[in-house]
Amino acid sequence: MSADLQKKGLYQQPLMDALQKLGVTTFGDVWFVNPTTGDDDNYDGKTAEYPFATVQAAIDAATSNQDDVIVLSAYAAHAVTAMLDISKSRLHFVSAGHRPGSIGMGARTRVTMGVTTAATDLGVMKNTGVGNTFQGIKFDSSNTKDESLYSVVEAGEYSIYEGCEFYKSTDLDETAAAEVANNGDSAQWINCTFGSSDKIVADNKIRPNMLLTGGIVSGKKCRDNVIQDCLFLVKAAGTEAVRIYGANATDVERMLLVKNCTFLSNELGAAKPAHAVGFGAAQTEGTVLLQDCSCADHTVMAEAGVGIYVAGGTPSFAASGVGVQS
Repeated sequence: MSADLQKKGLYQQPLMDALQKLGVTTFGDVWFVNPTTGDDDNYDGKTAEYPFATVQAAIDAATSNQDDVIVLSAYAAHAVTAMLDISKSRLHFVSAGHRPGSIGMGARTRVTMGVTTAATDLGVMKNTGVGNTFQGIKFDSSNTKDESLYSVVEAGEYSIYEGCEFYKSTDLDETAAAEVANNGDSAQWINCTFGSSDKIVADNKIRPNMLLTGGIVSGKKCRDNVIQDCLFLVKAAGTEAVRIYGANATDVERMLLVKNCTFLSNELGAAKPAHAVGFGAAQTEGTVLLQDCSCADHTVMAEAGVGIYVAGGTPSFAASGVGVQS
């Protein structure tokens, strides 16, 4: 090994040790983002001492298909003024908050969006890349722009969201709004929290946590998704509120597996939602299975007659997984 390579290896070792603590291994570059101490113009983002100030700068610097890692600080919010439109592939966004095994609630790395003016700002982030991953990040939108109906728009392939939180504090009276617009192909959602038990969803509104309606991103739909060990929250003013919803018969293609998830309606709400998972029409292109899930303060787990299978401890469609109050 050359002296230069030895020197580079020694220089990189503390960085590699730090990444191992985050459970990260990469052959690509590592980029650091800290909105408090960072500088997009004068820093190169290559070390924690000289980080970028914005997430967008790190995305711009990263190389597609190289498994670059973007480490986000967990102190001040990463505020964005325009939607992060990620078309690069195999990028890995990691929180410096050190919360392995978290279900996402209260994630300290927060990417936020306030009120913007551009019609293209559909949410805090839109992902269309292949193999991108996100760990321990809260995506939080309070935008009131008419087109900005989501916190995250997922339309990539093989994405993984682990220990993340998704929150949209506005548009609680919009049926077409949601924390997540899911048009992803083979996406996995693991140990995540969707929504909040704080703000109330308006009466006569579906307003889901996850919207599966196809074509939110042109040509894309929910295909072969797995949602596992996740928490869905609602405080409802009416019975119409649904946690996972798609408007059309072809919104799920091949498979949607929802495994060991909890759907919890807040007792402080004014009504009990009729069901936790439902569709506007029976699915004709995909199978939806709720496996070992639970719900509280919902009348039933899933809407009948729309192609949803429920597998749980009680072999009854209406009763399986419904929490019993003592």
